[in-house]
Amino acid sequence: MGMIRFGIVGCGSIHGTHADALEKIDGAKLVAVFDSKGDRSAKVAQERGAVVAHSLDELFTLVDTVTICVPSGLHAQIGIAAARAGKHVLSEKPIDVSVARALECVNACRDAGVKYGVISQHRFARDIQAVQTAAQDGGFGRLISGDACTIWYRTQAYYDSDRSWRGTNELDGGSILNQGVHYVDMIQWIMGGAKSVQAQMRTANHDMEAEDIINILVEWKNGAIGTLKATTCAYPGYSERIEVCGTIGSAVIEGDHLKTWKVDPDAAQDPSPYGGGVMAQPTPKETICDPAEASASGASDPTAIWGEQHRMQVEDFVRAIADDQEPFVTGEMALEPLRIIQAAYTSAREGGRRVEL
Repeated sequence: MGMIRFGIVGCGSIHGTHADALEKIDGAKLVAVFDSKGDRSAKVAQERGAVVAHSLDELFTLVDTVTICVPSGLHAQIGIAAARAGKHVLSEKPIDVSVARALECVNACRDAGVKYGVISQHRFARDIQAVQTAAQDGGFGRLISGDACTIWYRTQAYYDSDRSWRGTNELDGGSILNQGVHYVDMIQWIMGGAKSVQAQMRTANHDMEAEDIINILVEWKNGAIGTLKATTCAYPGYSERIEVCGTIGSAVIEGDHLKTWKVDPDAAQDPSPYGGGVMAQPTPKETICDPAEASASGASDPTAIWGEQHRMQVEDFVRAIADDQEPFVTGEMALEPLRIIQAAYTSAREGGRRVEL
């Protein structure tokens, strides 16, 4: 097929990552932008050589694919409208704040015969893919535990920058749904899905509606257990962390890069009281980023990193359209971390009771 025309809805901080990616991809082009703040879309259009659309309907007449970069609580609403207009949909994370609306968008895209992808760029990190493959193929033995931690810091000025949506339950969610959703997705993908959750949360250090710290106990479908933690209160902020432990091996990832990988198929036969194991550290060719960037994290500015993985996901979506195949991260896949998070919210609001998924 010919050039795939993209239109971006929402010209806030993340739109530039998508626009940059499209400039590097053959067969795709940013042709139009729309933002409810007209001066913002006009500026972006001038910078990117695109057309300013003055409404969603006008944007739909100009493009083949709609990239959604608006507050999370509007993702599904715009996705449904785009699908009904016959447009492919690529949405920023999370898929939405509402499971019901997200499912409606998945169904709308399926009924319209259009592609639906949701940004989960960490799934394109080679180290995370390696751990996921090993976990699902028995490379760590029987899985015992899987944990994910997003310990970031945001000032009050971050939430005050747009109080109409930042930190609200209706349009944004708190530390787990905005900042922590990526690593909820990574660990549930690695572990093979969640069975139940129990949670506690607080709004501990910000003037905002949603939580800024949450701890979640998880039982994974495979019988393993784990914890999910997210906060925007931890000064100065630290790299995201995943820990996967099995009967013959374990792996630790920080900021999308392997920190530790230990596997010993004969670990159970080790006669020493503390065991042994084989330590393996990643080599430069095994990571997406330069080793000097191994400590990079979204704790300070998530728009300043992960650009290459964003490009890979956008390119995968372009290929899915061109070849009429499913994208690597579909809407159905993006429903899973949202279900976990909303179940955790339910648990926390109801005294930490166990909630089945």
